[in-house]
Amino acid sequence: MSRFGATILDADGLVLTADEKAFFKDANPFGFILFARNIETPDQVRRLCAEMRAAVGRDAPITIDQEGGRVQRLRGPTWTEWTPPLDFIQAAGAQAEEAMYLRYRLIAAELHDLGIDGNCAPMVDLASAETHTFLRNRCYGGSPDAVARLGRATASGLLAGGVLPVLKHVPGHGRATLDSHFDLPRVTADAETLLQEDFAPFAALSDLPMGMTAHLVYEAFDARPATLSPRMVEVIREEIGFDNLLMTDDASMKALNGSPEEITTGALAAGCDVVLYCNAPLDIRRRVAEAAGEMTGAAQARAERALAHRTPPDDIDIDATRAQLETLLSGA
Repeated sequence: MSRFGATILDADGLVLTADEKAFFKDANPFGFILFARNIETPDQVRRLCAEMRAAVGRDAPITIDQEGGRVQRLRGPTWTEWTPPLDFIQAAGAQAEEAMYLRYRLIAAELHDLGIDGNCAPMVDLASAETHTFLRNRCYGGSPDAVARLGRATASGLLAGGVLPVLKHVPGHGRATLDSHFDLPRVTADAETLLQEDFAPFAALSDLPMGMTAHLVYEAFDARPATLSPRMVEVIREEIGFDNLLMTDDASMKALNGSPEEITTGALAAGCDVVLYCNAPLDIRRRVAEAAGEMTGAAQARAERALAHRTPPDDIDIDATRAQLETLLSGA
């Protein structure tokens, strides 16, 4: 079997165009990601997922950002509207771990029903007073130990529902005072502080099958953003201990400078396994896929190991689980 293409790619609309089908067949991306523009009805999403997998001729992973709050691609009234994670956790109080497990088990049920088997969560970046507003209420708190426990509950709920969790943003985005969609944040904290605080939840969850890099500069380690830094990937692999599939955050974000090809080859040269490239015209997606080529042998092994974590969902009574969560929240 040939190796997967070292990319995760998106589609323009509700169905694949003929050009997209031909491109995906040729590029053979490791997987796909969905956005709000790809979502209309349950049956339409199921057809789109089937088209994507048919294009590459295999059961490719299809992921989405379904955190809750501002960052959820499946919206009401068809799907559940969730409060932002930080608000939800504060409302749950001492029951937050169980509540997060139930929340993400229910999210997994909605995703799996559509053919989506990956979710870009848990997000275990630490919240502080300085955390940029684009990120802050998406966080789980400011204590490394508590955030790690809540991240574990999130991941467990997803895995129980047959959905792969993607740990983000490795090794920690919480100190960012800029939005990396538009600017490159720089972190000036010393290495010891970062290792003991910001990086600690990622070390605690280093067994999770997939992780997503942060487009941040950690000045104590390197002048380059983590996604493009061999030194930071070494920190992720060796000091944090994450040796599973490492994907970039969206490589089209303005935090990264360079052409699409330069960013793609730079991320892979730094040690990332796969490049996520989104929201670009088809010709740029083609250039990215060509620059990325196939996964390395080590990346392919990590990819196959990640896919082995996709298991059938456990049995769940959706109505009873919703009632259990409501009871837990009302009692908090």
